[in-house]
Amino acid sequence: MMKDAPFHAELADGPVGARAYWMQTEDGLRIRVAHYPGPQEAPEAKGTVLMFPGRTEYVEKYGRVAGDFAEMGYHTLTVDWRGQGLADRMLPDGRVGHVDMFHDYQTDVAAVLDAAAALALPRPFYLAAHSMGGCIGLRALHEGLPVAACAFTGPMWGIRLPGPLRSAAWALGWGSARVGLSHVYTPSTGPASYVATETFETNQLTGDREGWDYMQRQVNAITDLQLGGPSLRWLHQALAECLALARMPSPAMPCIAFVGANERIVDVPRIIARMAAWPGGHLETVPNGRHEVLMEDAATRRHITRQMVEVFEGRPCDGQEALSA
Repeated sequence: MMKDAPFHAELADGPVGARAYWMQTEDGLRIRVAHYPGPQEAPEAKGTVLMFPGRTEYVEKYGRVAGDFAEMGYHTLTVDWRGQGLADRMLPDGRVGHVDMFHDYQTDVAAVLDAAAALALPRPFYLAAHSMGGCIGLRALHEGLPVAACAFTGPMWGIRLPGPLRSAAWALGWGSARVGLSHVYTPSTGPASYVATETFETNQLTGDREGWDYMQRQVNAITDLQLGGPSLRWLHQALAECLALARMPSPAMPCIAFVGANERIVDVPRIIARMAAWPGGHLETVPNGRHEVLMEDAATRRHITRQMVEVFEGRPCDGQEALSA
């Protein structure tokens, strides 16, 4: 059953009339979904974008993206995954990004689809997914997510880690449960929110000052949105899921993916390999883009959302169109 949830429209800067709702997952957790409205009349509404956010993210962060989709005829439905945003946190220390099993996120996906049905959102559905959401989304596609096409930005199909840290992450992950350390932060991380504490000059997310300020305003105004580093369990589960997905074929549906030329967080070779094997898939590199290409300047964001919609609507994307840098 859906119940009204807090939503901070002034921070989201999205379409007028957006609302958030609590949804209960099958395993008893409370997550938050948000509906950003598109055209209200059926002839004008072209469908609904299911926006799957990344780790640490929350529904308000995609207000401007939803505004682009609304201008092009689409509703947007997005989510606070378990353990982040205003959804139930998984541990007494709510700043730890944690999940018991990576597949648990698919239970959240099911709740998102329940919300779409309860709100009678227009079909067809389309997937747009960022970073961790790209990992969750790819698994959901393999499990029958009812979308007609998909798009990814900086998808977490692999995590960029130095060799020694990767080996340590596997070893620590396997052993953490046996010694009761699954819940502890991964080495070099802690409870501090990256966006709240990093400087613009040194951040790895966006090269656009206004985009950085947009994200920072949100987490500083609503400190409950802040999330720190991942747990050992999360990292181990994420690495295992990326490895499992790498062994699976690309789904047979239209797809476009974007990766920043200055990507430093996810594994770019994995993205290149996946998209090269995706039937009819298209990969576009965003000049000067960092990890969050949808948080770069407005012209870049609109270019990306427009390219996504072209794929959703079955039109060939123009990969040669110039991007603002």
